Amino acid sequence: MPNAMVNEKTWDAPRHLWAPGDEVLYSFWRLDGSLGTVHPARVVSDDGEDLLCWVLPDTPIRITTSPDGRSPREMPLAERFSGPRVPARSTWRGTSTLRLVQEHRWSSVWWFFEPSGEFRNWYVNLEIPRGRDEHGVRRVDGVLDVEVMPDGSWSWKDEDELEDALAAGRFSTAELAELRAEGEEMISRAKDGAFPFDGTYCDARPDPAWPRPALPGWLLS
Repeated sequence: MPNAMVNEKTWDAPRHLWAPGDEVLYSFWRLDGSLGTVHPARVVSDDGEDLLCWVLPDTPIRITTSPDGRSPREMPLAERFSGPRVPARSTWRGTSTLRLVQEHRWSSVWWFFEPSGEFRNWYVNLEIPRGRDEHGVRRVDGVLDVEVMPDGSWSWKDEDELEDALAAGRFSTAELAELRAEGEEMISRAKDGAFPFDGTYCDARPDPAWPRPALPGWLLS
């Protein structure tokens, strides 16, 4: 299995670039060095700084559960961010998402689409960036997120989880302040109708010839 440590030296690693159609792993790590959720994706474009990729419906994904098989959403808040975890296989359900991951931003932006292909809404997933490796992009989930609707209205998501996430060491108080500041900037852009909330990519479609990405076996070991 590749090195499973979150490492600040990732910033100095050789730059990995991917071509349209390549498979990449959108990986969420924890600050203690453990690997959490992984979403295999198909690349639309990549210049080494901005990665645009699709996560397709029914793509196999990696999640982590409690040893007795409960997913985080099935646990009370007091247990959701602490305690032992084991890897498990799951599936990306529902609709396709187009995702823009900008190398040094503390967020990624997800375009959600209905099964018909109609644009539904944006989701700003607040994240701590941790660079790239040969498999894909490495991020730390910031728990707090922002949902933006087509009319520009917005709402914070998962604020009720922050106290428990902080207590469990998922991020520091300073990192939470940075995450919230990133969310505030994205809210300001949404209010102004500025990119990425200006209609760009709202008519995007994945290449119908693309097979769904695979989930590497080592992710479940």
